[in-house]
Amino acid sequence: MQNDRLRNLIHLHFIVFIWGFTAVIGKLISVDALRLVWFRMLIAFLLIGGYILFSKLRFKLSKKSFLWMFFGGIVVALHWFTFFMAIKVSSVSIALATMSIGAFFTSLLEPIWYGRKIIKYEILLGLVVILGLYLIFRVDSANWYGMVIAAISAFLAATFSIINGKLVKTDTPSIISFVELGAGVLFLSIYFLIAGEFNLNFFKVSSRDWLYLFILASICTAYAFIASVKVMRFLTPYTVMLTTNLEPVYGIFMAFIILGENKELNSMFYVGALIILGTVVINAILKNRKKLKKN
Repeated sequence: MQNDRLRNLIHLHFIVFIWGFTAVIGKLISVDALRLVWFRMLIAFLLIGGYILFSKLRFKLSKKSFLWMFFGGIVVALHWFTFFMAIKVSSVSIALATMSIGAFFTSLLEPIWYGRKIIKYEILLGLVVILGLYLIFRVDSANWYGMVIAAISAFLAATFSIINGKLVKTDTPSIISFVELGAGVLFLSIYFLIAGEFNLNFFKVSSRDWLYLFILASICTAYAFIASVKVMRFLTPYTVMLTTNLEPVYGIFMAFIILGENKELNSMFYVGALIILGTVVINAILKNRKKLKKN
């Protein structure tokens, strides 16, 4: 059991690396944030649907689970929209760094969802992450808009993580992903229909953007989506959310190398990154000790 947890923790770190790359791809795609999310969810929905048919998985859900998955799909659609919007109005560095506060939101929401007491060290670690965030990026007043949108995205990500943490205990990850992505596509399609935006211009996408969209939908969504839900069988939502705080570290480095974002990685960046990494390690140690005491 302990080996399963370690293996899934390593797998989660690989997924987080992919998520860091997701932000860079989102910046490279010229399509606006809302259309980007629609295309991403639709392509991933079709890919996962193909995987389910090929694997001959049984599609059996309770009404309660289906409703929660549908709601989760709307939440993830809004999360991705605000995430990519934050990237487009500011930068990859700002959006990813701000997303780190998701761990703090999870430490507050998880006790309410699971009906347990608030764990003090989780709140403390969440606050430490915010300190790391502050050191990683000294916010310019011109970037407040992007940071506020990214903070909303972090809250939605925490909510989504908690919903899936519950669903994965009873349902198959690929089925959960399929329903949630389908719900997200339906939700956004209704919006586009009402807004009258479904026209020829809507589907005018450059070949370069199509390539990036396919990478985004296949590797960064279909694969990472199912894998991230699957690891929740062995890791708590808080551990998952806290580990994802390495996303800004990976993403900012890649943005610096690939996009050439003129953000200097000074000594404070490394201090902030080490603080965030430290919270991940400390959380893992404390969780492990708690399990050993129970056994």
